[in-house]
Amino acid sequence: MQIAVLVSGGGTNLQALIDYEKSHQDCPYHICIVIADTKKAFALERAEKAGIARKIVSPVAVLGAEEAKIASKEAKRLAVSDAALSAAKEAGADAIVLAGWLTVLSGKIITEYSGRIVNLHPALLPKFGGVGMWGHFVHEAVLAAHEKESGCTVHLVDAGCDTGKILVQKKVPVMPDDTPDSLYARIAPHEHEAMVEGVCLLAEMLGR
Repeated sequence: MQIAVLVSGGGTNLQALIDYEKSHQDCPYHICIVIADTKKAFALERAEKAGIARKIVSPVAVLGAEEAKIASKEAKRLAVSDAALSAAKEAGADAIVLAGWLTVLSGKIITEYSGRIVNLHPALLPKFGGVGMWGHFVHEAVLAAHEKESGCTVHLVDAGCDTGKILVQKKVPVMPDDTPDSLYARIAPHEHEAMVEGVCLLAEMLGR
């Protein structure tokens, strides 16, 4: 299964996918391109080091600096989504993996890759999902709600935000003295496992 991995940040989950592919001869996926919605994503350096094709689809890259300044959030979201769709198709991607991708996808990419997009979310969905629930905001919300456990979820992407079918979940306890940083540190290794498991499961679902 050829996959396009969409990233916005450091790329530790991308690295987990790269490492698994390199170390397993029977790996059911191949990363054919890494697509970033910001040129500052360190994940791009990880892709370059691994010899993987890279594409930047930031609002400025897609719309131009002047247009990006005045475009609405929805217009920028659609432009980035359409550019990601074009890059994924050009690279021959069978599926799309959102590994720390912060732009909410919209438009044709959702329908053209329906049932073939997976996302990693740093909480136990359906709790603590939706617009604005990413990164430390999620962990802060979990702690504020005095949850006994948290974790991460890999799910299929649909037209909603964090609403698609759940494929993999990993749970960790929430400790009384946890901070957002300490909770994230406990969840992160499980994110890497869940990411690989979720992508392999998607390959199996698609008969790859």
